[in-house]
Amino acid sequence: MIDKINLANILFLDIETVPETDDYTSLDDEMKSLWEHKTQYQRKEEVSGEDFYDRAGIWAEFGKIVCISVGYFTIKSDIRHFRVTSFFGEESKILHDFSNLINNHFNLPQHVLCGHNSKEFDLPFIARRMIINQIKLPEKLNLFGKKPWEVPHLDTLELWKFGDYKHFTSLKLLTKVLGIPSPKDDIDGSQVGHVYYVEKDIDRIVTYCEKDTIAVAQIFLRLRREDLLVDDEIIHI
Repeated sequence: MIDKINLANILFLDIETVPETDDYTSLDDEMKSLWEHKTQYQRKEEVSGEDFYDRAGIWAEFGKIVCISVGYFTIKSDIRHFRVTSFFGEESKILHDFSNLINNHFNLPQHVLCGHNSKEFDLPFIARRMIINQIKLPEKLNLFGKKPWEVPHLDTLELWKFGDYKHFTSLKLLTKVLGIPSPKDDIDGSQVGHVYYVEKDIDRIVTYCEKDTIAVAQIFLRLRREDLLVDDEIIHI
């Protein structure tokens, strides 16, 4: 099935998220109460809602997107390139720019979106934050009423599961076992909030996000038994 998909029809992506505010004390009393209720089963009894707040970025109701990186293949006369770009800045602008990209360039029936664990995290997170920011959902994210085989999304984690629904493999582990250079050579997801709010180094986050997007494309190539990308084929725009 995946061997028949034209690589040029796939938009690879990854997102980076952080807590919506830099500090738990910035939340109003109602949001603090809702946060503690939301996380009561994830927290150990001795861990307070405040101490757990650094993980708020994994919930769309309490987090926000600070970067969306995308990549796509261009193939002309057997010359292959992978173009990577990122949207960052104010969240509403990130979401508008990403929506415009999909609506203008990846809106045809043959176009699909692809990430790692993207069906469970990235794509639902983007859709929820669009709703919160009162941005119209692109058709590629509007899944209401669609049958499973009509959903235009690919997920390298799902492909790796081979039907084993309880299985989870991280991007770092999968790149390792497939012989792909690891993208996790600087920071990991748990550090993004600190880099964003304390170090204020968005460029470092963008670089990290783009490396993950490239890694997703590399995994997809490996699953198709195709040659991995080399540095000269990757173009940052």
